[in-house]
Amino acid sequence: MLSIRAGLLEAMLEQARRDHPLETCGIIAAPAGARTAERLIAMDNAARSPTFFSFAPKQQLSVWRELDERDEECRVIYHSHTASAAYPSAEDVQYAGDASVHYVIISTLPDIDVAVRSFRIVNRKVTEESIHVVR
Repeated sequence: MLSIRAGLLEAMLEQARRDHPLETCGIIAAPAGARTAERLIAMDNAARSPTFFSFAPKQQLSVWRELDERDEECRVIYHSHTASAAYPSAEDVQYAGDASVHYVIISTLPDIDVAVRSFRIVNRKVTEESIHVVR
């Protein structure tokens, strides 16, 4: 189960809608050892693509250094799907390299039933998990 601070789901959705038709991306950090993801860090999609995302390398290095300085961990990697449901693509599964991270996908398709979903991806096995919002 992903435990996330109130307001962060809405912030991810807003970012995804703003960046549409390109995929959006970012991370959510948590204090080291904490259970709840607390701080959203919007990232640039270096791929500038409607069907793929990649973090800009310099920005990613800077963010990971900041996490170290603040004694935080990357708890969530999120991105949007602009033309499909919120479910990991074959590429998403291929590039999911950290079994400790929650992978959140936001669909920007209109009239979709579930726009935000969270997954664990371990050894290329996808498992959907619930999202618990902490107030």
